[in-house]
Amino acid sequence: MAAGGGIPVLVLKEGTQRTVGRDALRNNILAARVMAELLKSSLGPRGLDKMLVDSFGDVTITNDGATIVKEMEVQHPAAKLLIEVAKAQDAEVGDGTTTAVVLAGSLLEKTEALLDQNIHPSIIIDGFVDALNTSIEELDKIAVKVDINDKDLLKRIAATALASKYIGTGPEKDKILDIVVEAITAIAEPRDDGTFRVDLGHVKIEKKKGESLADTKLIRGVVLDKEVVHPGMPKRVENAKIALLDMPLEIEKPEITAKINITDPTQIKAFKEQEAKAIEKMVEKIAEMGANIVITQKGIDELAQHYLAKKGIMAVRRVKRSDIEKIAKATGARIISTLKDLKPEDLGEAELIEERKVGNDKMIFIEGAKNPKSVTILVRGANDMLLDEAERSIEDALHVLRNVLRDPKVVGGGGAPEVELALKLREFARKVGGKQQLAIEAFAEALEEVPTILAESAGLDALDSIMKLRQYHSEGKVFAGVDVLNGKIVEDTTAINVYEPILVKKQAVKSAAEAALAILKIDDLIAAAPPKKEEKGGKPAGGMGGMSGMGAMGGMGGMGY
Repeated sequence: MAAGGGIPVLVLKEGTQRTVGRDALRNNILAARVMAELLKSSLGPRGLDKMLVDSFGDVTITNDGATIVKEMEVQHPAAKLLIEVAKAQDAEVGDGTTTAVVLAGSLLEKTEALLDQNIHPSIIIDGFVDALNTSIEELDKIAVKVDINDKDLLKRIAATALASKYIGTGPEKDKILDIVVEAITAIAEPRDDGTFRVDLGHVKIEKKKGESLADTKLIRGVVLDKEVVHPGMPKRVENAKIALLDMPLEIEKPEITAKINITDPTQIKAFKEQEAKAIEKMVEKIAEMGANIVITQKGIDELAQHYLAKKGIMAVRRVKRSDIEKIAKATGARIISTLKDLKPEDLGEAELIEERKVGNDKMIFIEGAKNPKSVTILVRGANDMLLDEAERSIEDALHVLRNVLRDPKVVGGGGAPEVELALKLREFARKVGGKQQLAIEAFAEALEEVPTILAESAGLDALDSIMKLRQYHSEGKVFAGVDVLNGKIVEDTTAINVYEPILVKKQAVKSAAEAALAILKIDDLIAAAPPKKEEKGGKPAGGMGGMSGMGAMGGMGGMGY
């Protein structure tokens, strides 16, 4: 930029790239669409997997939307914004991440056509906000209340979440579903309004290589990937009384540097004996209180191990804080920070604590807890990739059931809610009129992208399927959708046990709309030059000229591929 006298004025740092107005908007829309395009093929029960290789060469194979976006190394800021949306969706409801990203991409794709007609982004934003509010209202109208005490229904709802996963298609599916439903009902705490409070932190998923997925077990208690600290200690304790400690069983070193002056060799012996007495006193106190198991978050020194073994007390050390809290919840124990506070009523209770060999490792099983409000799912499988995918699938199913227990309403799956919302939005758009009508209709078209993808993945003709679905919905069949597994359009997806919790569907629509709105509001893209790298000779390398591929993201150019 030149001042009045022709003197250039530099406002931005050298190497900074700036894209303004419609160019910036189209640039961002393209990045978001590429992200949606990437995830598109992994949507639904016939969704395909992605193989992700990180910079260290570690491989992840999954079709879980949240995992795909977290593992991908993305460079473009608009694509990163979409990733944040997927992460928020995952954190809030734990499912529907692929749907949210695909919907956001579809909304922005429809926006491009509106921009070509010279409709101002502000008008599109107003239309999208009205469409979002109407969609949420309509979802509440079509939602069906369910009986959350019906375990068979909960199992069918969880089956929908697992339908697109590897473990949802194998022979072990029914066993996994039973385990998930048992786990969630064990930790659910009823509220006064008939719903349940569910803290998924109380379901621990422990993975161990070996055997097969069919050997996955639910332990009504806690499993620790630890072993008993001393060979002389018992490996099995029935009617366990558990002392849970948040302190080490050893003489702690002073925080400040201390010196001891010794003038006589016998003083060393006396000093060591004093230390031993202090540790023996600790163990005596634990034994006096009636504890026969000690589990601590900190260390246990060799002398303490010896005294505990002599007393026949089993001990486990360096247990994670989260596991200590789960044990406290399951056994009713109180976590103690100083031994002088330990009382008999602070001890937890369990029918059995045993060290068992699982695969090549030893693990501690705490079973038959007096208040099993904390449970463990021990997942078995042939390899690490399978175990990781099984863990992700089980977490998704747990989240789906938690959402139903939090708000016991469901809608039919298979793209049915999206087609119904599109129908209602078109009716609403006709009442609104003007340019805003075009934005609301664009929102409706974007929603139909979900059933379109599901139909395509089932091998159906996408256009025929959408026309047939629109016909069914205009006849009042609100849950008409795509039966992906059998490759046909059905009049009621709930009849074939395809359900989605209302919380997941609402959040997916909200997340997608908010992402699209955020990108539509951006009209200026200012990208600082990356830091200059030093060459071998010590001279700085030439400027890299802003964010590569940001200008005209050729294909995947700006995505860091």
